[in-house]
Parts: sequence; structure tokens; C-alpha cells
Amino acid sequence: MEPWPAVAWVLLLSQIADWLKGVHCRDFTVKDIIYLHPSTTPYPGGFKCFTCENASDNYECNRWAPDFYCPRETRYCFTLHKMDSQGESISVTKRCVPLEECLSTGCTPIDHMGHKVCTSCCEGNICNLPVPRNLTDAVFATTSPLNRTNKLIHSGVLVLSCMTFMMSVLV
Repeated sequence: MEPWPAVAWVLLLSQIADWLKGVHCRDFTVKDIIYLHPSTTPYPGGFKCFTCENASDNYECNRWAPDFYCPRETRYCFTLHKMDSQGESISVTKRCVPLEECLSTGCTPIDHMGHKVCTSCCEGNICNLPVPRNLTDAVFATTSPLNRTNKLIHSGVLVLSCMTFMMSVLV
């Protein structure tokens, strides 16, 4: 057997070893972690909304919306859609809002200029992708109860009912 294949392997392995010496580990920065894990939020429960001010239509709003987390004091994504009498978009505004700005969602009747305005709110990460066009779309959609007190009352009634049932079975 000729020594040339063995020499070639030794040279190849020594070249690979030299390349590996050039590879250095480095510590991850905060920027690296955010890039590798885009779901990392700046605070617990952090979320994003599409945001724009008076965009010509929904596509333009969503296309150029900056990718920032909503401020801590907000909890919902708001959309205001202004249309002409044929339902064509005149302007779209989207932003992060607190609860108070979501209490009057719906649509206005067509005004003297032939415009109709529909507003909606939603809870969740970038939940305001579509625009409201009618009363069916112009809603306040939440994933959690607005009044935590009612939730606690209902839980207490349920526990009390279960305890009463268990006592009647045991007696």
C-alpha cells in the first residue's frame, strides 16, 4: 500500500485543526439574544400592535408599521378605519391603547360627506391585522375577563356549591 493516501489524510486533518484554532467563542450580547429569541419581551406580558397614523389603507399601515413593544400602561390594540360610501379606505390608524379607549367600539353611520368610521380593539400580540368594515368587525375582542371581581365571585360560588354537594353526599 502506498503512503500517499495516509500523507494526504494527515495533511487534511492538520489543515482542519488549524481552521478550528481560528474559531473563537464569544459571549452573547443582549442584541444577540433578542435576535435569536424574538419572542423575548421587555417586560412580562409584553405585546406588539400594528401602529400607523392616517395610512391610506390597511396594507400600507401593516407594511410600514414599526416593530416595537407597546408601552407598559397599554393593554389593547386599537384600529380606526375611515371609509367612503362605497367602503373603500380613506385612512387607517392603529396604535396601542389602555382600556378606556376601547369602550366605544363600533361604526358611525355615513355622515354628510359620505364617510363611515369603524373602530375596534383586541387583546393579544399583533391582533389588529385586519380593519373593521362593519358592525360585525367593529368589536372589542378580549381573551381575559375585563372585571376580575366577577371572576372571583363566580369561583367562590362554584367552590361553595361543590362543598354543599359533598356535605349532602356524606350525610
